[in-house]
Order: sequence, then structure tokens, then C-alpha cells
Amino acid sequence: MTQSKETKLPDDRFLDSALRPDRWDEYVGQEGVKSNLKILLQAAIERGHPPEHLLFYGPPGLGKTTLAYLVAKELEAQIKVTSGPAVEKVGDLASILTNLQAGDILFIDEIHRLNKAIEEVLYPAMESGSLNIIIGKGPSARTIQLELPPFTLIAATTRVALLSSPLRSRFSGGTFRMEFYTDEEVSRILARSADILQIKLNSGAARAIARRSRATPRIANQFLKRCRDYAQVKKVLLDERVVCEALEMLEVDELGLTAHDRRLLTTLIEKFNGGPVGLGTLAAATSEEVATVEEVYEPYLLQLGLIERTPRGREATPRAYEHLGFPLPKTEQRKLL
Repeated sequence: MTQSKETKLPDDRFLDSALRPDRWDEYVGQEGVKSNLKILLQAAIERGHPPEHLLFYGPPGLGKTTLAYLVAKELEAQIKVTSGPAVEKVGDLASILTNLQAGDILFIDEIHRLNKAIEEVLYPAMESGSLNIIIGKGPSARTIQLELPPFTLIAATTRVALLSSPLRSRFSGGTFRMEFYTDEEVSRILARSADILQIKLNSGAARAIARRSRATPRIANQFLKRCRDYAQVKKVLLDERVVCEALEMLEVDELGLTAHDRRLLTTLIEKFNGGPVGLGTLAAATSEEVATVEEVYEPYLLQLGLIERTPRGREATPRAYEHLGFPLPKTEQRKLL
């Protein structure tokens, strides 16, 4: 007779949500945003009224969702969470809004993916606290107006330009841009995450991960877990050398570039003499979609100054040549003289 293996329940410490700070003093970075939010929330608490609607925008992984949960915790309010793609019909939004209690927080992630017809229903809900529902069709159709309890909508988006002007203007509490983190801030975040995950992480190892994390806490935490796995399997202490070995295995270099990033730069330099080259041509040469090159690879390469956008196309910078070990072409050498 075979003995059944004991089923192990997942350890909550290993869930991504476990690494989210639940107090203001644990939330590292975004000092300007935090200062403004503290004033807004304190004023709302003193008035005994929910704060006005808030919009957070910026690249993924910078803490927009975490801030929404912190706001709810500060207000001691319930938070209902959904996302733009999940709200497919007007009835879905109506169901969510009518189930809110007074003072609740409604958090909509990726709000730029909300259907435009649903946006129209959201406008009066945000502005006057009412929900207009059309019953019936044709000449017999009639509108019913339902009063909603006071609530705060917090929205997050990675593409604020895709939000319509009427929707953006209704976030009267403020529109806050999330900034990238410094290496020192990411190192502090890693120290806290390591403590939660019960990982022994010295300052050198934390800095090594931070330098490669693209100034993004989510990526830093992912790298921390992968470095932990490597150290565990190799039965070694997680120090700076081991971090470098683990991330080298993941093909992440000292600037945080992945193999795909380097392939894009290498193609630009080797096949097109550093550019300029059109985005479509570059995408075809790397077997990538144009949107993937423009939205996934380019932002970080531009941030590091490894690539330039010009009217004639994309160009590799001298720093890109230096990083990849290519000699500068004569035209670039003359520019530097």
C-alpha cells in the first residue's frame, strides 16, 4: 500500500502581495506623491468625508496598486478591486457601484482599457454620485437614476494618454505620476523583502540586484527570489558574487539589459551601422512586433541613453557601442572630437 504524500499549503510569505508595505513608513520612495496624499487624506478624515477621486500613472511595477491599498488602510475603508478589461458591460459597472458602502474605495487598475460606453456611465457616478440606468429600448425606453453612497475612485494606468480628457478631468483629488526609484531606494526595498522572505542578504548583494532592477521594485523583488533559488540549489551564501552569477544565468547584465535588449542594440549596430533606421525595419530585423519594440524595449534603452529617436529613425549612441564592446564608427568619433 502506498502512503499518500502530505499536501503542503502555500506559504503566504512567498506571495507577491506579502511583499507590499502596509504602512506609510514602510513605503520607500515617491516622496512627493506620499506628501500630497497624506495632506489630502488628513483633510478628508477631519471633514468626515471620503477623499476626492485619485489617478496614479506610470510604468508598471512602481507601486500604484500598493498606494491604493495604503490609502484604504489609512482611511480604515473597505477596498473593492477590479480592472478595466474585467468590466465588460455597463451592467458589470452598475453591479460594482451599487454594492459599494459609504466611504468605500473602488480601485480600477488599467483604467485606460475601460470601454468608452462604460466611461459614460462612470462620469455621473464620479461627479454627482448618481448612476443612470436605461431600461427598455426605443420609444418606451426610460432612465432611472440611482443615488450612490459617497465613495472614492482610485484608478491606475500605465498609459495615461489613452484616457479621454473628460475622464482625466474628473479625478479632482489629483493625478500623480509615479517616478522611477534610485538604487539606494531599491536596496532598502530589497532589505525589507529579504527580511519577509527570511533571506540573508548583505548590502553588497542588495546593491548588485538594485543596479540591475531597471529602477523598478517589482523587478528587484523578482530578481531577489531568483537569486535566492540559485543560492539555495548551489548551497552557497547569497553575496554579491552569487547575485552576479545568478543574474548572468538569467542573461541580465550589469545595466539590467536582457538578452532581448542587447539583441536589439546589436542588430541596430551590426546590420544598420548604428542607424538611423525606421522602427518598422528594426522590428522586422529582430523578428519583433513594432509595438513590442516601442513599448517594451525602447523606454529603458532611452532612459539609459543607449538609443535615440530621431526624425530619420532610431540611432545607437556612443554609450551603446561602449557597453556592447563595439568600436565607434568614424562618424561618431568625429562628433566626439
